[in-house]
Amino acid sequence: MTPFSETRLRVRYAETDQMGVVYYANYLVWMEVGRVDLCKACGFSYRDMENDDGVLLAVAEAQCRYRAPAHFDDEVIVKTWIAEANKRMVTFAYEMRLADSETVLATGITRHLFVNRKMERTRMPDKYRPLFGVDAGRDE
Repeated sequence: MTPFSETRLRVRYAETDQMGVVYYANYLVWMEVGRVDLCKACGFSYRDMENDDGVLLAVAEAQCRYRAPAHFDDEVIVKTWIAEANKRMVTFAYEMRLADSETVLATGITRHLFVNRKMERTRMPDKYRPLFGVDAGRDE
């Protein structure tokens, strides 16, 4: 089973635009919140991976498809899971929906490269491979 997390958040007034709907860039912020929570659900801290292992996840691609608007004070659920992973990169997938109606607000993906502190491409450390669903024998 693919691990996933569900993060609940409430739309703040500052996240809305002049039309009273959530400004589009905030969905990318919510994806990041979901990604950090997914790492915790998988058994590790994103911060510890950076600090202790010197491995960072550099965003190589981000996509978001907007389907319905969210408004101030709506409760939103951000579902996050790993869509694809190998020793060089990981793709996270997201679904954002209203908590009270299950209306899908947006879907998206972010693709990340594993890099070191010098921003040079590196491989995922072995200890994270089972957590990301990567076979230790595969060397992609």
